[in-house]
Amino acid sequence: MSAYSEIEANDLSNMMTKQPLLLVDVRNDDEVARGIIPNARHIPLALLPMQFESLTKIETIVFYCHSGIRSAHAAAFASSKGCKNVYNLSGGILAWSKAGLPFTAKDEGNKK
Repeated sequence: MSAYSEIEANDLSNMMTKQPLLLVDVRNDDEVARGIIPNARHIPLALLPMQFESLTKIETIVFYCHSGIRSAHAAAFASSKGCKNVYNLSGGILAWSKAGLPFTAKDEGNKK
C-alpha cells in the first residue's frame, strides 16, 4: 500500500489553480531543457534525498517525470519521510502534453 495518490493531468491543472502546492520535476537536466510545467521546481531524482528537507514545509507536493515511474519513486520516498499530501502525476509529462496543457522554459519557472 502506498501512502501517496496518483493524479491525472487535468485534475492537477485544476488543483494548481485552487490551492498552493509544490510541483517537483524529478527528470534529468537534458529532459527539463525541453520544457517544464509552469512553476515547477526541478530536483533530479538522484538529488531528492539531499534536498528533501526544503520540501517538508509544503503541505501538498506533486512529483512528475517523463512517464510517471521515477516520480512514483519520489512520491513514495516523500511519503515514507512523513509528508502527508503527496501525489504522483499519472503518466508524467507525457500525459500532461497529451492533455494539451502548457509548458514553459526552465528559466521561466522556478530554478531551485
